[in-house]
Amino acid sequence: MAKLEIACFHLDSARIAQENGADRVELCAEMHVGGTSPSIDMVKNVRSQVQIDLNVMIRPRGGDFVYSVAEFEQMKQEIVAFKELAVDGFVFGILDTYCAVNIAQNTELVELARPLPCTFHRAFDVVKDLDSALEDVIACGFNTILTSGCEPNVDLGTTNLRKLVKQAGERITIMPGGGLRSTNIARVLRETGAQYVHSSAITDGSETAVADEVAALAGSVRQA
Repeated sequence: MAKLEIACFHLDSARIAQENGADRVELCAEMHVGGTSPSIDMVKNVRSQVQIDLNVMIRPRGGDFVYSVAEFEQMKQEIVAFKELAVDGFVFGILDTYCAVNIAQNTELVELARPLPCTFHRAFDVVKDLDSALEDVIACGFNTILTSGCEPNVDLGTTNLRKLVKQAGERITIMPGGGLRSTNIARVLRETGAQYVHSSAITDGSETAVADEVAALAGSVRQA
């Protein structure tokens, strides 16, 4: 059976995700820049009211995925702090100036996060070499890659997603996300072979997951 993660940008969305069948919340701030680290208070509030798995984004700012020494230190501090709040995992991704996976920095964060699992987020979608990036992310110790298949959305990235799922095998979970909705989820699951999918479930132009959309997505993954 496939599973569903919902990207949430505040407590209301997290509640909606939980109440309508999501398996996991990815908690972020600043939707307009693709997500950044939420505040300590936001994580506390969501954790106190959400019992499904809660993964937290670690991203100091929007923009590219090459970070300064100070930003990298901030990421480490956030992982340490959020581990104290009973979260279930972390979401981050660091590249180097050549748009390749920064193995040293990612590995350090993965080790710091242990025993909690880590997802490499959509920084993956700007790498220059898909095959080698997948192997590098695996070598860093990540459990999951969130990706649209290195295309603007999952519809355009279906072929690459299918290739990534096959190459990954049982070594890491490939989680399609980016433009995933109830209207295309069945096809994406069928054509890629993925077993975990990701969506914001926002269909009304707001920053809040739509309950009916979450329920429809959850229904599709249960049938996959």
